[in-house]
Amino acid sequence: MEKEHLNPLFSNPMEPYPGLSVDDLNRYLPAIRKADEIVMTLDTMEEGLFLADALEGLKRLPEKSIDLILTAPPVSPWRDIGTQGQKMTLQEYYTWNNKWLQESQRVLKNTGAIYLLCGWRFSGMYHALLSDYFRVQTRITWRDRKAREKTLETTWFNEIGDIWLATKTGDFIFDREMITNDNKADDSQTSENMSNLWLEYFTSSSEQEKGDLPEKLLEKILKASSFKLSWVVDPFMRKGNVGVAAKNKGRRFIGFETDQDNLLVSMKRIDQS
Repeated sequence: MEKEHLNPLFSNPMEPYPGLSVDDLNRYLPAIRKADEIVMTLDTMEEGLFLADALEGLKRLPEKSIDLILTAPPVSPWRDIGTQGQKMTLQEYYTWNNKWLQESQRVLKNTGAIYLLCGWRFSGMYHALLSDYFRVQTRITWRDRKAREKTLETTWFNEIGDIWLATKTGDFIFDREMITNDNKADDSQTSENMSNLWLEYFTSSSEQEKGDLPEKLLEKILKASSFKLSWVVDPFMRKGNVGVAAKNKGRRFIGFETDQDNLLVSMKRIDQS
């Protein structure tokens, strides 16, 4: 039988995909999976990265299947997700957040938790929305130096980000021993580790270039609120930092992203981590 000749999808070395070589494109483009390919039950759960809207992706996950949702929702998404159309109004944005959070509550296990990272402008909104579906446990404030670059300050410049921790029930995973053991010999440092004021995290220059979240911050959350082989979901994956951190910590990961370029970068980064 004559061997089938396979032509590469791309052969032009000047293709404008930052961070992706021609070989990467030939490897990962054919592997893209979309929302309609998500067919899972509690017995057939599988890891995967999907070109999918967060709400549509979450709807396709089984009820009570996920241990941890760790994500930073977009600040100003387009009305038609994944297109450069008209941006959502504030009311549309509120309604849209309400819908995906409702689905998040459905897919979380009873012992599960959600960590939602946001800036101060929408922090109050997320507190109210989370309170409708979860038990809000705390608000963590962390030193997000790149937040300063996002706005033109007329008064005090912003250098913080908020992380809301909410759980489905009062019986949730929180590994206090894992956190305190990081500095077991130092009692003062142990108490600082349990604080909801996180000043020790600084976004590295490489993470700034990716426009993503600090890996150490994500790893602290993963250690506190999940175990090895726990199911972790990021509905707004961007360039895959949550997925990289989850894989490095031995967690199982599912991610959704509407931007194909970001999805391809995520596929490469998580594959190589």
